[in-house]
Amino acid sequence: MISAAVRDALARELGAEPTDATPLSGGSINDAYAVSLDDGRRVFVKENAGADSTMFPTEARGLEWLRAAGAIRVPEVLAVAGDPGFIALELIESSRRAGDFCERLGRQLAALHRAEPDGFGLDHDNFIGRLPQSNRPAESWAEFYARERIGPQMDMACDAGLLSGSDRQELEALMAKLPELVGDPEPAARLHGDLWGGNLHVGESGEPCLIDPAVFGGHREMDLAMMQLFGGFDRRVFAAYDEAYPLQPEWRDRISLYQLYYLLVHVNLFGSGYLGQTRSAMRRYL
Repeated sequence: MISAAVRDALARELGAEPTDATPLSGGSINDAYAVSLDDGRRVFVKENAGADSTMFPTEARGLEWLRAAGAIRVPEVLAVAGDPGFIALELIESSRRAGDFCERLGRQLAALHRAEPDGFGLDHDNFIGRLPQSNRPAESWAEFYARERIGPQMDMACDAGLLSGSDRQELEALMAKLPELVGDPEPAARLHGDLWGGNLHVGESGEPCLIDPAVFGGHREMDLAMMQLFGGFDRRVFAAYDEAYPLQPEWRDRISLYQLYYLLVHVNLFGSGYLGQTRSAMRRYL
């Protein structure tokens, strides 16, 4: 059951008393529930008493930032607090994928990316998983990717003894080469930021829904690279995306380059089991 502090906060913020909470699976960081209220509503609630006090408020800002584009379904934020740490969202009941699910996802993701932010970065920092994610704006994508993405994860992994001195040297050499590796200039895209299969939900009508973002303004190939790191996305998604918002001809050559950030995140979250894949991605561009 949800904690007493969160139950009281929900009653205060939503104007209705929680009557039942059904645990939901799938999260590795927070406890999640489908909560019934005494006015007949059901809402989705995540709580984590040990979370950083900014984690849920920044998640709420990220969801609202994605919703503002009006491109793809994102759950509405109903209530949020840093202490007690929780977020309450519209409960989107799961269903089977509609027949055109993949094509709709590709087109809607393209529309989301076209809803340009103010540039590379964001006006606030947030989290990827439980790790802090800095979003200081940069003039160029290469600068942002080096300074705000590869660099901080490299430092964290080196400080933890997960990366060696030679790993650092190779990553620093790669960062120096980024201006020539990132392809032709493109406007910043409105990114989900952590788009693996677990953060794609199917709504009541079989439509795509995005959850658990780590948003920022960045190169759209970041989302596409993450979608291919663990699989689960049909080729029809990418074909529909490319038709709606044509990609650069050599975009697939950069998949490993942009997966490198997420691999470093996984090294820092889960340890040395991801080192081989990380080094392989890094050395492809040296």
